[in-house]
Amino acid sequence: MATVVSLEGKRRAPSLEPLLSLCADDMARIDREILARMRSPVALIPELASHLVGAGGKRMRPLLTVASARLCGYHSDDDRHIKLATCVEFIHSATLLHDDVVDVSALRRGKPSANSLWGDKASVLVGDFLFTRAFELMVDVGSLDILGVLSRASSTIAEGEVLQLVSQRDTSTPEATYLEVIKAKTAKLFAAAAEVGAMIAGRNGPERVALESFGMNLGIAFQLVDDALDYVGRQADLGKAVGDDFREGKITLPVILAFLRGGAVDREFWKRTIEKLDQREGDLEHAQALMERHHSVADTLERARHYGAMARDALGLFSDTPLKAALLEAVDFAIDRAH
Repeated sequence: MATVVSLEGKRRAPSLEPLLSLCADDMARIDREILARMRSPVALIPELASHLVGAGGKRMRPLLTVASARLCGYHSDDDRHIKLATCVEFIHSATLLHDDVVDVSALRRGKPSANSLWGDKASVLVGDFLFTRAFELMVDVGSLDILGVLSRASSTIAEGEVLQLVSQRDTSTPEATYLEVIKAKTAKLFAAAAEVGAMIAGRNGPERVALESFGMNLGIAFQLVDDALDYVGRQADLGKAVGDDFREGKITLPVILAFLRGGAVDREFWKRTIEKLDQREGDLEHAQALMERHHSVADTLERARHYGAMARDALGLFSDTPLKAALLEAVDFAIDRAH
């Protein structure tokens, strides 16, 4: 029997739109800066880079930079915050190009990945080009402190990639190691993006610390939801095939929890499919059933809500403004993507 659900009084789904609207002028300037900085006489570079950077995406990291700067009272007419936000986007884009090569990914944001179209070598080299552009932008801003934050973030991301590679397909990986990976690979750039926004506004005290914490916790929550959605999401929303992490043998929290909570038969299943990558028809569906039985996806999302709450708390020292409210809603958006 069908259940009729009344929509009366149903709350509006959290959205990035309020934050995007408040930062619309800055985001338009970032898009222009991105296009200008991708220019090169070597035609393949802007062609491949444009395929990735222009493929959509939420631009959350550069959005965090300009929003954090504005939250801290940055009203200068110069373009230093724009350059910083563009730098953050280039670091992110470079890591995506490298990630897709390492993961042998065929899709990125619902479109063929750069490596599937141009090959691994071109993708790695254009990723390197974007990294160098990012560092040029850092130098243009002229702050050694900001250069230090973003260069350390870049190093940490690379360390996270290597740590993930070392623990790849190892079902004995503890949750602490998984968290270390996602803090390095994902959350560190969220944290740096928000922190440098405070720095460019001249707020190097509690506001800088608070925004770094906000970005770090938001980034952790964002990645936890991403890893959960690989098993329960829809391909149209993910921008990649459902179950890609499973097929690649990635150790994510839903797998770790299902492995730890399962019996001997369940664990043999995970060792065969994840460690040995011996996957057969119906294995993904069985993995999803095990996760539902052991509540591993539900508990992954619960952890995301925990980090989301810490991100919200980090903004407590800022006055209530439309911009602060939009940042708080961005946290809800990051988590509610799972619904």
